[in-house]
Amino acid sequence: MNALSSRIESTPLLKVDGLTKWYGHILGCRDVSFDMRAGEVLGIVGESGSGKTTLLNCVSGKLPPSAGSIQFETSRFGMSDIYAMSEPDRRRMQREDWGFVHQNPRDGLRMRVSGGANVAEPMMSLGGRHYGKMRQATIDWLERVEFDTGRIDDRPANFSGGMQQRIQVARNLIHGPKLVFMDEPTGGLDVSVQARLLDLLRELVRDLRLAVMIVTHDMAVARLMADRLMVMKSGQVVETGLTDQVLDDPQHPYTQILVSSVLQI
Repeated sequence: MNALSSRIESTPLLKVDGLTKWYGHILGCRDVSFDMRAGEVLGIVGESGSGKTTLLNCVSGKLPPSAGSIQFETSRFGMSDIYAMSEPDRRRMQREDWGFVHQNPRDGLRMRVSGGANVAEPMMSLGGRHYGKMRQATIDWLERVEFDTGRIDDRPANFSGGMQQRIQVARNLIHGPKLVFMDEPTGGLDVSVQARLLDLLRELVRDLRLAVMIVTHDMAVARLMADRLMVMKSGQVVETGLTDQVLDDPQHPYTQILVSSVLQI
């Protein structure tokens, strides 16, 4: 058994079947099906307008699909179709079982409260009331993402984009989610900052055995982070497979263009 197979569970955590999204007469994505397992990182790549962000938003519960189903192994109800759940139950599941790391940390943080309060907030939303325990857990997580805990009470606006992204990562992992969605998590950061953040994310994903669905336009990020890739074009999946196989020996002409970096994405 290799390292990858020993890390990834055999039972599906997420099942997506025939997912389709239309915006009026404009296609977002069509007939997308896949499974994900605990411990697996699935990368979604493609040019702008390929449907990867639509897919991410539908699967993460932000955007209802036009057709198809999304089933997830919830902590409270077992395997459930997330769009068949009541709105309160789905929101509870999103708070308990999921995390979402945005490309722009300002979209995932409350900028008018401290960095520490941002990280502690998921615990409070799930019933945490012991201030001392929550503050210590917050400090522990900020240390884990290599954040200066001496500035725990400063607001996110006082930090660089890279530090804001670390706060956002801690906020999304502190409650122990099963599945984390990442939308271009290193986009807009300097190359050196990107490299250290990617190393940190890889360590956390491995140590916590997280399932991660990551959207990226960067093939280097895809190679570093993803176990498996899905390549999207015009709303459809044109190629899927283990990351090294897809990037080293692409079969579809569109994937070949992506890998050769001829297409600007």
